[in-house]
Amino acid sequence: MQDNQQPEGLTIAGKTYHSRLLVGSGKYKDLDETRLATEASGADIITVAIRRVNIGQDPNAPNLLDAVPPSKYTILPNTAGCYNAKDAVYTLQLARELLNGHKLVKLEVLGDEKTLFPNMPETLKAAETLVKDGFDVMVYCSDDPIQAKMLEEIGCCAIMPLASLIGSGMGILNPWNLSLIIEQSKVPVLVDAGVGTASDAAIAMELGCDGVLMNTAIAGAKDPIRMARAMKLAIEAGREAFLAGRIPRRFAASPSSPMAGRVA
Repeated sequence: MQDNQQPEGLTIAGKTYHSRLLVGSGKYKDLDETRLATEASGADIITVAIRRVNIGQDPNAPNLLDAVPPSKYTILPNTAGCYNAKDAVYTLQLARELLNGHKLVKLEVLGDEKTLFPNMPETLKAAETLVKDGFDVMVYCSDDPIQAKMLEEIGCCAIMPLASLIGSGMGILNPWNLSLIIEQSKVPVLVDAGVGTASDAAIAMELGCDGVLMNTAIAGAKDPIRMARAMKLAIEAGREAFLAGRIPRRFAASPSSPMAGRVA
């Protein structure tokens, strides 16, 4: 941290963002709720499913960009709904055209409709093609340190391992694998998928993640706008705790008040 008042930003592909919380734009009841929750989250980067959301493909339908304008937010097109490398690459090439040459993208190639677990062979293939085509690729992946390193070596600008299944709200099921990925990575590591509530986000940040991306945890809450504020605070608190350095876990008590010099 640069000083005790201003937290340092999150740098991805050479650009620095104030917020370490990235949010999705789906599953809200309407675009007004999308706008209000996004504002409450304090997020700078908003991910958009190009195959499911209108950002100009249909001039006669409501446009998401009216609620979250690119003048205010960095739009992060993603490939949700793609199950092979070919479809993922085509989707992001389309997004680049719709967003006037936009380079920063989120790649996800899914394995099946039940688990939405990443198909890693197809993810690696798509990542290599996109990086060669000049994209800055943030990539959704399994929490496998070997696969994560391979994606980084291909040239992905951020690694995004799942905490648990997309939309499950189960939180971080394997903190050990996540810690291994964080330890080895030279690019930002962001938890993507599985966050259910604010404590999950805080734990991810306390482990040393550079950020967290979420959608369902906010949009699916009873009060999405209040949950967005809670997530903002959780990300900030978790990052501060990580930087402060937690005390070690002990198997014995340690008194809060010093014993030396005590009054008899």
